[in-house]
Amino acid sequence: MRYRTALVFLCVAAVWGTAFMVTKVGLEWLPPALFAALRFDLAAVLLFGLAVWRGDRLRPVDGREWRPIATGGVLLIGVHHALLFAGQQHVTSAVAAVLLGLIPIITPALTRLSATRERLGPIGVLGVGLGFLGVITIANPDPSNLVGSDLRGIGLVLGSALAFAVGAVLTHDSQATMPFVTEQAWMMLVGAVVLHTTSALLPGESLAQVVWTGEAMLSLVYLAVVAGAGGFALYFWLLRRVGPVEVSLLEYVIPIFAAVSGWIALQESLAPRTVLGFAIIFTGFVLVKRRTIRAELRQWHEGPEPQAQRAD
Repeated sequence: MRYRTALVFLCVAAVWGTAFMVTKVGLEWLPPALFAALRFDLAAVLLFGLAVWRGDRLRPVDGREWRPIATGGVLLIGVHHALLFAGQQHVTSAVAAVLLGLIPIITPALTRLSATRERLGPIGVLGVGLGFLGVITIANPDPSNLVGSDLRGIGLVLGSALAFAVGAVLTHDSQATMPFVTEQAWMMLVGAVVLHTTSALLPGESLAQVVWTGEAMLSLVYLAVVAGAGGFALYFWLLRRVGPVEVSLLEYVIPIFAAVSGWIALQESLAPRTVLGFAIIFTGFVLVKRRTIRAELRQWHEGPEPQAQRAD
């Protein structure tokens, strides 16, 4: 139980990191925004089915319960993915990765304007900065691509990062009163509606373009069940437990799992700069979590406290 939060953190990073590899396979057969919309359609259906099976209350009763549904569904799922997919049509994947790496930098600034009031000390700020440097090292963007990228694409991806950070802060600030599974189901549904709207507005996106191969269906199921319903459920549990600043550090760990899974499953190259980026990210993560690591090492060194002898 002591390591549950760390285990959930790693699970979310692993699930969302491998999702990049699965998405790359699925995009060969499905348009991007429609792919994301269908993913959250299926995730919402599964979660509503689970809520019915559990006998949970299904309908939000007031604005207090609609608030996290709206912020999580619209911003974290809908607007974030819509802007990201639209922006990635105009910038390289490396540029997009660097821009998304700004989320852990944006989030602490936003918490100063919210009820969260999370703070990072100077060493924590240094750790976040090292994490961002590690993302840049892994992404290795060509400066000419960054300068020459369509400003519209850069603005859209930056908007997706800002939407994700704002959504995390506002969702964390909202009190959770609905059953957890039902709340997640509504978030998936709201996000799917936003993404379907985006898909309808984007040129060249329609169901007629979908080719239902075995790879396409497996990709959709993985992204809906594992990365969608499962990944976001764990993410929102983690957000409630540790807050938006610490959970934003996922953006520094996800690229590690994305690179390793691509290397294993798709035989993508793992360049020396990628390994260097891993090391830089790990160093930054240790700086941010130094107090927790120090406490764990102290407890491990001292060993378990002796139990009091039972009186006869």
